Amino acid sequence: MSQKRKLFEEVSDEPGADARPAPQGGMIDRGRGGARRLIRAWLVVLFVLVVVMIAVGGLTRLTGSGLSITEWKPITGALPPMNAADWQAEFELYQQIPQFQIENRGMDLAEFKAIYWWEWGHRQLGRIIGLVWAVGFLGFLAARRIPAGWTVRLLLPGVLGGAQGAIGWWMVSSGLSGERTAVASYRLAIHLGLAFVILGVIAWYVMMLARPERDLMQARRGREARLFGLATGWLHFAFLQILIGALVAGIDAGRSYTEWPLMGGALWPPQMMVIEPWWRNFFENPGTVQFIHRMIGYLLLAFTVVVWLRGRRSAYTATRAAFSAGLIAVLAQIGLGIATVLTAAAWQVAIVHQMMAVAVWVLILRARFHAQYPLPQSVRG
Repeated sequence: MSQKRKLFEEVSDEPGADARPAPQGGMIDRGRGGARRLIRAWLVVLFVLVVVMIAVGGLTRLTGSGLSITEWKPITGALPPMNAADWQAEFELYQQIPQFQIENRGMDLAEFKAIYWWEWGHRQLGRIIGLVWAVGFLGFLAARRIPAGWTVRLLLPGVLGGAQGAIGWWMVSSGLSGERTAVASYRLAIHLGLAFVILGVIAWYVMMLARPERDLMQARRGREARLFGLATGWLHFAFLQILIGALVAGIDAGRSYTEWPLMGGALWPPQMMVIEPWWRNFFENPGTVQFIHRMIGYLLLAFTVVVWLRGRRSAYTATRAAFSAGLIAVLAQIGLGIATVLTAAAWQVAIVHQMMAVAVWVLILRARFHAQYPLPQSVRG
């Protein structure tokens, strides 16, 4: 006959109780672990490289160097000309394209080398980015250190990077024949736009990996849906302005009207629709393209203020600060845009204007992230 258990008998006194496994915490992260910190560090390196790539690409455009290499050799093109004969051969290829024949006929070999190194460096940096991504992705994949659900995510930057290389050559090829002495502006816009998409994807992943999976799931419960929607619209609006800015850069429209706030003494420039067919004015008419860029800038400022006013009402301190940072970046970018116009797009000002666009893009994305995954805080804030 079994003994009756005492009323206050400890459960641990029961035979075999010590053999039972103790409850384990952190079940949300179990199976989702992986090398989150190492992967985040790898993505930060990629982020920095892409930012540098955008800067070098901007300088390549501003120095008129983008058409100096007239062939696409993804593998063998990694080596620059190694002797005088190689340099002469490259120079002769450049002499066959419209840019040399129309604009640079007096260029000598030494001047050609100066623009060649900019384009070669731009392409070489693209190869380095591809190599860093491939080594990191394949290494983490082989070691089985990629967190659950992240394999496709981490594959995406590599796929987009490969597409970017092909689009880059598609852009360059538009300036190698016909009467064009520069690349097609709309192809430049697509090329730059994809660079910003890649940068945004990497930045979003870096922000996600900065916090454990369980924290993200808990933060999602405090998601501010309306603010997130406004931030998404804000991001798209900024992206549109970046694309139009690329159109401005592609045809040097920033040097067509160098006064502000008027254009040629009027609110809008004369002869806005003189090119036939009419739709080409939106891509090839410097006055029209610059006018559109200005108007979109004013609208973006107005929308930014609306989003910021809504962001100020967030219950989370970090979210309010993120939206304020985005506002400050937009204000600074508009000031740089005006300075770019007044200096006739001097390269020193123009490149700062382009890189400030990177800051605007990332800070708006950060504000959007905080609306989606707000940081927890005490009741007192």
